[in-house]
Amino acid sequence: MSSSNAYDVTTWPHGDPVDDIGAVINDIVADVRARQSRDDLTDGGRPGAVIRIPPGDYRLRTQVVIDVSFLRIEGAGHGFTSSSIRFNVPSTEVPDLHELWPGGSRILHDLPVAHGAAEGEGAAFRVARTGSPRISSVEFVDFCIDGLHFTGEGPDGNPENSYRNGRTGILVDDANDSFRVIGMGLVYLEHGLTIRRADALSVHGNFIAECGNAIELRDWGQASKVTDNLVGAGPWGHSIYAERHGGLLVTANNVFPRGASSVHLDGVTRSSVTSNRLHTFYPGAVRLTGGSSENLVGANHILRDHEPWAPFQGVHNDLDDLQGLLLIEGNDNTVSGNHFSEIVDTREVRPAGAVPVIIRVAGGSGNHIANNHVVAKDVRSSSSDDCFEAQVGALLGTPEEGRLEVVTVLVDADAVANTVLDSGTDDEVVLDRTRNAFRATPAVPTPGPGQSTRRAEK
Repeated sequence: MSSSNAYDVTTWPHGDPVDDIGAVINDIVADVRARQSRDDLTDGGRPGAVIRIPPGDYRLRTQVVIDVSFLRIEGAGHGFTSSSIRFNVPSTEVPDLHELWPGGSRILHDLPVAHGAAEGEGAAFRVARTGSPRISSVEFVDFCIDGLHFTGEGPDGNPENSYRNGRTGILVDDANDSFRVIGMGLVYLEHGLTIRRADALSVHGNFIAECGNAIELRDWGQASKVTDNLVGAGPWGHSIYAERHGGLLVTANNVFPRGASSVHLDGVTRSSVTSNRLHTFYPGAVRLTGGSSENLVGANHILRDHEPWAPFQGVHNDLDDLQGLLLIEGNDNTVSGNHFSEIVDTREVRPAGAVPVIIRVAGGSGNHIANNHVVAKDVRSSSSDDCFEAQVGALLGTPEEGRLEVVTVLVDADAVANTVLDSGTDDEVVLDRTRNAFRATPAVPTPGPGQSTRRAEK
């Protein structure tokens, strides 16, 4: 028995989904709204619908506006492939590429967006409904939204590297409950996913990369999770950003290195950032600002090294190395059991001659920093025109150029009543010991000339 609440964009009798899937989906949503007009029919009445997008390329010329609950839009694969690599391949190599564009169930975001247009005008999918109850249980599952091209001013004059085009993949404007974004592929969008006022949101298992900003949770929210995603933003944008959220879980994400920050929490309380792999080319990988308090940052692997790919070398996020790889401006946070790798060339430390800071408590009290391990090496940076080989080579290399002097924990003078335990030796931690608690990590003896490690241990 077929369901009247299941739709396929390719069989819908009105419009052409290949030419404008936005108009087709809007027409389907209007049909759902018209047919489900009763708000109480045998203890139900508005079950919602599923809209299926088979594999293929579908141009979007009309913004999709969603104002009904219980709607699932699903495809048959996220279809992500690197447009950044494709746009930086020498023209002589293009004919040999197996494919040029993302695939799967792919929506080509082709809305015209004027310079300076309001945020909502550039969204492929816009969810907007005020009133009570909040719009609920809208799901985006297993399809690709491709912004096609960047159009701003990029490094070396290449607009395709600018991360700017005014386009957003999914924008949720109004308070919402139990939304899910699962298995999506978002690429070449200035804003991949922007959700305001979320409650019980799940952003899980997505591939959101080569976007100016990847995941943005704005205004406020509670009891949501960002888990198991592959994420990467541009050098001026956020990979994972949340403001004024409580009870947020950020776990098991693999964050790529080019974003201005990996995880930035602003005014966030009683939330967790745990078991993530965070890779960055810049300081400020993890930032707790705006009075973010009572948060747990634990068991993360945080790597900072240099951009090895030639087109983006010399690009920075405007933070210097005194800002810290992890910054705290708030109270009663716990930072425990994290591994930090700072693998940088001292000649490229900013400002010149500075000692890089790993964890900085710039303000607040009651913060507990314990049992963090810092590996710091001074290496000679290199570059390559091959993105994949350069990145893999940089990750797999364990250079032994020399030890890098770092401050493992810096507690600013205005930050008091904080505790720092086993997160750096006496020489590596800088704080006022009359106003903060401190226990040093024991220093490992260094063998003298001609002395073996075994003899030194004795």
